[in-house]
Amino acid sequence: MRAVRLGVTTENLLLLTDTELQAVDLAIDSVKPDIVFIDSIQTMYNSELTSLPGNPSQIRDCAAALIATAKAREISIVFIGHMNKEGTIAGPKMLEHIVDTVLYFEGDKNLTYRIIRAVKNRFGSTNEIGIFEMGEEGLNEVPNPSAALLAGRPENVAGTCMVCVYEGTRPILAEVQGLINQTYLGTARRMANGIDYNRLTMLLAVLEKRTGLKLSTCDAYCNVIGGLKLTEPSSDLAAVLACASSYYDKPVAENLIAFGEVGLVGELRSVRNVAARVNEAMRLGYSKFIIPYSNRPKREIEGATIYAVKNIGEAIEIAIGSSEKTQKE
Repeated sequence: MRAVRLGVTTENLLLLTDTELQAVDLAIDSVKPDIVFIDSIQTMYNSELTSLPGNPSQIRDCAAALIATAKAREISIVFIGHMNKEGTIAGPKMLEHIVDTVLYFEGDKNLTYRIIRAVKNRFGSTNEIGIFEMGEEGLNEVPNPSAALLAGRPENVAGTCMVCVYEGTRPILAEVQGLINQTYLGTARRMANGIDYNRLTMLLAVLEKRTGLKLSTCDAYCNVIGGLKLTEPSSDLAAVLACASSYYDKPVAENLIAFGEVGLVGELRSVRNVAARVNEAMRLGYSKFIIPYSNRPKREIEGATIYAVKNIGEAIEIAIGSSEKTQKE
């Protein structure tokens, strides 16, 4: 039924409903496929062992035997594994060490986009991602992730800022949203989605200490649209500007992109590949950029207005035009 729904009509796709290692090995030897998918490696078992399927010794033995089969027959084998509550592959850590590539399949079940992220790759760059859209016929490639993630972005609304981050070898535009609201509890709440929680709390502390915003009495929420998880420090400035924009209830300037790492004294630290980030944003219609002062371009970029700033106070003044003093001396 699933094959009919996905439109799979090829005769070159064969299924084996068996999880015994010896039976799978015999099927590989008789069929001689080009590629084998094991779904999942935690359900495989070796009948010569006394332990139950899913036991670390079973997973270790089956994985090692299948890898030996792949090398002997010169075929590719893809292991599909379960994830535990911590977000890592269930079973022995050795499973990640003996394979050539580890791919994580990420995404919120309530969102249409799914992300395949490489965290280990013996043949190329790590931290590469591929963005796909879940449709009726399965996963469809999103050729322009930046444009897809920006679809439906509200205009002239406080609490949102655009950032251009680097995922592997390509720049991707993402929308960071912040919401600052007066708390009615004894302790202000902090919630983060798509950005590290500890990083957010640090940025809020820097924002309060260096600009005078009274955030200790406010609930703070930060969200990254599209299910992306931003791990690059260059997204710090966008999170700061989104929260400041919500605090002042003033929207960030139109067609503006902000990126830069924020230090504990409120300074902006340099990031890599600034030219590529600017070019990607300009391709999608953005023309204003707030970047760290140390990344200021040596020559003007046609069609782009570059604001090279030294601290978050200067960035807030440019982004939302706050009339209040935004950087303590």
